[in-house]
Amino acid sequence: MRVTRLELSNLRRFEHAQLAPGPGLNLITGANGAGKTSVLEALHLMAYGRSFRGRVHDGLVRQGASALEVFVEWQAAAGTAMAGRDGVRHRAGLRHSGQAWEGRLDGASVDHLGQLCAALAVVTVEPGSHGLIMGGAENRRRFVDWGLFHVEPDFLPLWRRHARALKQRNALLKRGIRDGQLEAWEQELAASGEPLTRARQRYLEQLQPVLEQVLQALLPAAGASRIVFQPGWRQEELALGDALLLSRDRDLAAGHTTVGPHRADWQLVQAGIPGRNALSRGQAKLTALSALLAQAEHHAALRGDWPVVALDDLASELDRAHQRRVLERVLSSGAQVFVTGTEAPAVLHALHAPRCVFHVEHGQLVAEDPSQAPG
Repeated sequence: MRVTRLELSNLRRFEHAQLAPGPGLNLITGANGAGKTSVLEALHLMAYGRSFRGRVHDGLVRQGASALEVFVEWQAAAGTAMAGRDGVRHRAGLRHSGQAWEGRLDGASVDHLGQLCAALAVVTVEPGSHGLIMGGAENRRRFVDWGLFHVEPDFLPLWRRHARALKQRNALLKRGIRDGQLEAWEQELAASGEPLTRARQRYLEQLQPVLEQVLQALLPAAGASRIVFQPGWRQEELALGDALLLSRDRDLAAGHTTVGPHRADWQLVQAGIPGRNALSRGQAKLTALSALLAQAEHHAALRGDWPVVALDDLASELDRAHQRRVLERVLSSGAQVFVTGTEAPAVLHALHAPRCVFHVEHGQLVAEDPSQAPG
């Protein structure tokens, strides 16, 4: 997957900016606060429907503007579902005010943000990515569901079905209703939650060997690693329907559903590190980065097309040796890569990788001669 054109308007400091990235390494430099990360945010917004730095209405729209706009043109690998027979280019546009949005894909309006998100696959690694390992379970559920969303076409309808049933049961619980409605939504929760859980478990089992291989390359000190899945209820003892029935009184008192796939989680057990609390900040970032790159490799193996890889502030908390390992791995895959930094990573001179260089300053994004860039 190759982004060939990116335009953004009224996004943070940018009134308007555009770039034509190259197929390999794209380096975006600039001073702190200049807006380097905002370029990757635009790409992430199109691929996820949200920013990795908060909600759209929390400062993403440029002050004084009514809405931001992002336009992306990309080329999918020939033979993939999005490429068509001839591998033609695809175009997507998104206008978002923070409260309302409009989207278009290949000239047609879209009804759900999921249609845009399904079209363009981007894996983003940013300074907050360590939250995948150190943060709450929601981060890890979102990670699994993103992977399934892109490789299993039937997953999104199943996820929506489960989310609707959960919302309805919670509404009844909050009102203290015990009648047949509650039982009906519990049956729907079980009917959607069981296959949802099986899909998540299967995905993590498939990801396990890929993740272990990436960890051995990037963080060998971690030793042998395994993913431990936690489904959100005592699955080994109870079917989901039975678990919901047994928790009904407790849930009525709490006013919400306390067991089920919405409480699922997974942990990474590493033989060389005694628990995630023993991870340094750099190790946590490398572990999260390994998980995200493993997800990208797994996606490529199933879809025949690497996602775009966005590495925001790569040098943050990674020494030169680890920066080099990361760049060597992603560039050897043939993936299109975006890297931001206050300057070019010093390790680039040893990689001899062709690259496009862009510089951000005073709200402007300018292409530079890569031969003049440091490294």
